Amino acid sequence: MTESQKPDDTTAEAAASTPSSAGAPSPASIPSPAAMAAKPKPKPATPAAPAAPAAPAPVSLAEASKWGRVEGDGHVFVTIDGEEHPVGQYPDVTADEALAYFARKYEDAVAQIALHEQRVSTHAPVADVRKAVEHLRAQLSERAMVGDIRAAEARLEALEASLAQAEEHEKAAHEKARAEELARREAIVAEAEQISGQDPERTQWKTSGARMNELFEDWKAAQKSGLRLSRSIEDALWKRFRAARTQFDRHRRAYFSQLDSMNAQAKTAKERLIAEAESIQTSTDWGWAAGEYRRLMEEWKAAPRASRKEDDALWARFRAAQNVFFEARQAANAAVDREYAANLKVKEALLAEAQELLPVRDLGAAKKALQSIRDRWEDAGRVPRGDMARVEAGLRKVEDAVAQADNENWRRTDPETKARTDSALTQLEASIAALEAEAEEADAKGDSRAASKAREALEARKSWLEQLQKSASELS
Repeated sequence: MTESQKPDDTTAEAAASTPSSAGAPSPASIPSPAAMAAKPKPKPATPAAPAAPAAPAPVSLAEASKWGRVEGDGHVFVTIDGEEHPVGQYPDVTADEALAYFARKYEDAVAQIALHEQRVSTHAPVADVRKAVEHLRAQLSERAMVGDIRAAEARLEALEASLAQAEEHEKAAHEKARAEELARREAIVAEAEQISGQDPERTQWKTSGARMNELFEDWKAAQKSGLRLSRSIEDALWKRFRAARTQFDRHRRAYFSQLDSMNAQAKTAKERLIAEAESIQTSTDWGWAAGEYRRLMEEWKAAPRASRKEDDALWARFRAAQNVFFEARQAANAAVDREYAANLKVKEALLAEAQELLPVRDLGAAKKALQSIRDRWEDAGRVPRGDMARVEAGLRKVEDAVAQADNENWRRTDPETKARTDSALTQLEASIAALEAEAEEADAKGDSRAASKAREALEARKSWLEQLQKSASELS
């Protein structure tokens, strides 16, 4: 083949694709970039045998002929704005094959434009698409293809315009993500500051300490996988977070140091109370010792608490000393109760005798009998402590009933009370007579309102009169 027979292409691809007399593939058999891009790439870890090139889609020669032509020696031209531009040469092939070769290059470029239009619609990274668009624009400017170059350039311009809009959306999304990440970090810091700012006396140290550790893990996770913030903002937030953790640890150490000191003081105070309780646990001066134990119990309640474990152990010792005394006193009281059991029988018989006086029919006889019972009651002596309240309450019930009967008798026989009742009766009777006359006079005059008012007052005074008459009958 002579030098003039080699393909003359402005791209390296055309030179590398020159057909030879040894049966090299024709330009129509070269796969397009779009077809190559559609092929799945094999995984690096599992190499596979190269796949056979996919057959390219047929080129529309009718469409290509609108924009290009081929001379007899294989030179190809493209028409742009009514002016021809040389594209390249593909000798020793038919005119259709030469035209199809350069038309396919145009279709490949258009396919790339369509691909990146799709990428923009699916929110691909703007920088990557912009780089590809610049490369495609450079290819179109070389005029090394046959097709509607201006239409392809117009699509690129539209694509660039959409890239500008996508870039704004991408920027807004990035700013939103940064704002959300900032809010997340701020929330971590704010909660840490809230925990560290609690009153140490009211802080739940176990719960708060666990939460502070969780916040620290959240911070590390945000640093590792979260969106990066500006260095100044991250440093400022970290300083706040670190200060909160430091303050929390300082408060915790101070609190537990003070708690240890208070525990030691409480232990000393309660051990003194235990020593006093143990020193009187064998006393038989029951009244004095019981008073001392009440005093010691009040001091115990007022003393500060030690740790729960130590306080429980101290209380067990104090309670044991009390039990020794109170069990001995209970045993002594039980012996006394057994001694007073006979007295109880006497008083229960007297109580039964007193209850026979009820209800009071003869006040004089009841008062005389009750006095006799009282005298014998005092002579009977003490009863067991557990029965004292019961028998005393039973006798008081009889005494109250006799006293009430005595009061009722005095009220009925009191001359002053009877005189006051008679005077009230006389006044009411006179008022009733006057109201009856007033009502009759109003009826005579035809004054129904005055008559109604008089009768209402009349009914009220009749009711009062009935009550007074009942009381007077009880006094007679």
